[in-house]
Amino acid sequence: MNASITEAERVGSAFSEDGMLAARQFTRTAIQQIAEAVRPGMLEEDAVELAKSVLAKLGLRATWHPVRVRFGINTIKAMKQPSVPGVVLKENDIFFVDIAPRYEAWEGDGGATFVVGRDQELDRCARNAEELFHEVRAAWRRHNWTGTRLYEYAEERARQMGWELNFDLPGHRLSDFPHAAIHTGSLAQAAFSPSPSRWVLEIHLRDPERRFGAFFEDLLLDDRFYEQ
Repeated sequence: MNASITEAERVGSAFSEDGMLAARQFTRTAIQQIAEAVRPGMLEEDAVELAKSVLAKLGLRATWHPVRVRFGINTIKAMKQPSVPGVVLKENDIFFVDIAPRYEAWEGDGGATFVVGRDQELDRCARNAEELFHEVRAAWRRHNWTGTRLYEYAEERARQMGWELNFDLPGHRLSDFPHAAIHTGSLAQAAFSPSPSRWVLEIHLRDPERRFGAFFEDLLLDDRFYEQ
């Protein structure tokens, strides 16, 4: 293992596989509970507060990046871009949840997209984001590809699906808190095959006309940790 890989995959003293998996399980449960509480007619700002309250009820108040729920046109934006204020979820609409709870010593991070109503194109975008996540993850396991190659493949497949891949969300490290003190480089910049339980794979698809987008992210893990 060369020095660059050693540095990029370094962990803190509290790191454990079981701890990372527990943080992941908490994160996925919270995402689902937040999504189930979102309703058409709700303001995006109110949905963010709702998400925070769900996390608090689950016993978690600390997050290592802001809680995000994005509706409609705001789903095309990169995470660091502010939302257009005052966006209301419509009867036929799309939204995503992106949370990063600190679960004891470990970082969680996850995102998923949901559709209300019966718009087939919105549904396809949301479905494709999760499908592409798993396609890229499968390529990682099958081919032992570098992080850079994984995102090249993701871009190619996204285009074939009819979407744009947003490279402003290029994947990142995850660890015992805080991973930023360990490594800040992206997964798309990794010139090696990433190890399990240390990296988040992010897939953000956008409609070529920039009307809406879909997002899915999760910890990079073997097949046995996912329900197919």
